[in-house]
Amino acid sequence: MTTDAVSPARPKPSKRSVWRVLRLLGPGLVTGAADDDPSGIATYSQAGAQFGYGLLWTVFLTTPFMIAIQLVSAEIGRVTGKGLAANVTQVAPRWIVLGLVFLLVGANTANIAADIAAMGEALSLVIGGLNHEHALIFAATSTLLQVFVPYRRYAPVLKFLTLTLFVYVATAFTVDIPWSTALLAAVWPKANVNADYLLMVVAVLGTTISPYLFFWQASQEVEEMNQGKIDRPLRELRRGTHPDLERIKIDTSAGMILSNVIAFFIILTTAAVLHAHGITNINSATQAAEALRPLAGNFTFLLFALGIIGTGMLAIPVLAGSAAYGVSEVFGWRATLEAKPNEATGFYAIIAAATVIGFGLGFTGIDAIHMLVWSAVLNGIVAVPIMVMMMVIVSNPKLMGRFRARSWLIALGWLGTAIMALAVVALLASFVLGPSA
Repeated sequence: MTTDAVSPARPKPSKRSVWRVLRLLGPGLVTGAADDDPSGIATYSQAGAQFGYGLLWTVFLTTPFMIAIQLVSAEIGRVTGKGLAANVTQVAPRWIVLGLVFLLVGANTANIAADIAAMGEALSLVIGGLNHEHALIFAATSTLLQVFVPYRRYAPVLKFLTLTLFVYVATAFTVDIPWSTALLAAVWPKANVNADYLLMVVAVLGTTISPYLFFWQASQEVEEMNQGKIDRPLRELRRGTHPDLERIKIDTSAGMILSNVIAFFIILTTAAVLHAHGITNINSATQAAEALRPLAGNFTFLLFALGIIGTGMLAIPVLAGSAAYGVSEVFGWRATLEAKPNEATGFYAIIAAATVIGFGLGFTGIDAIHMLVWSAVLNGIVAVPIMVMMMVIVSNPKLMGRFRARSWLIALGWLGTAIMALAVVALLASFVLGPSA
């Protein structure tokens, strides 16, 4: 007698399973979303306005390397139970670490300045009023939330703010885009290689793969560890694996893909509207929004402007927080957003100082586009030695224990580091040799 096997019915996706997937998203999602801050929006807008669709290829190039290097930073934090700066001191002299953290704080403060100014200007464009007063509200709100709201309550707020990025996807569908031309340029670019082009390539790479993202995500994994059921480093586990590693992979991949999808749509929109109408110079994210209004209409302008405000509220705490984590870890101060103000005075002082100085820089009259682009270029240059040290750490069995990174991740991380280094070398060479004919 034979018995027919009955295949079990495939379960239908339930709301509970969707909710479970959403709960897996956290530090990686927030980190990826924070990469598209107002400064990043300005850089991507300038790339689209100046070179049209000619730099869309950079989004595809950076995605796998961005995922790899952020996976490395996340795993370093979760496996060792320490932030990135604390780990780097294990493989590099203290003076080098201090120098890199100093550059990180400088670049982050410049980014905060540009972001706060852009948010104030964006709100003024939408509802009227004075730029500096609006900027003060955003700076104060961000600082107070970080200082007085514990991490376990603040983290969901940051996750919710990632939804604001989707306005840039919506924006692209409010304008006329020649999709075949754009996609062809994205996969088969015609590069006009000169100093300006290489400068923008490095600026895009520096905006997309930024040191502050490394420091932030590593430290956020430590924060998550302290909130979890197993509140100790993974390297202390004697056997077995841990579901946090799978969560980190899903979370980070989703966050970085989202980040680059948004970058793609910003370049796409500004190329289709601004570059196509001969507007090739953008000094800020708000100027991009203003330029879109007469060409694409009020609705497109409104979406773009509101996106600047939403992404800024997400990015400022990441920029200030990553600087605070880096400085605090180097000097051995307590570094956690879960602590009360009097329990981590130095940590919160760095957050407040970076935000206040950033706000103050808005009164200096420094040219916005130069501050934005050169800050992105500085990020690109600083990222290279930091990425080298991260790869050394994640490959080190002494530091990572049996959770040393897999071979494919090590290979991809080193390749991403090499590409960043090559882009910086090409930029410097272009200045020495002069523009190509």
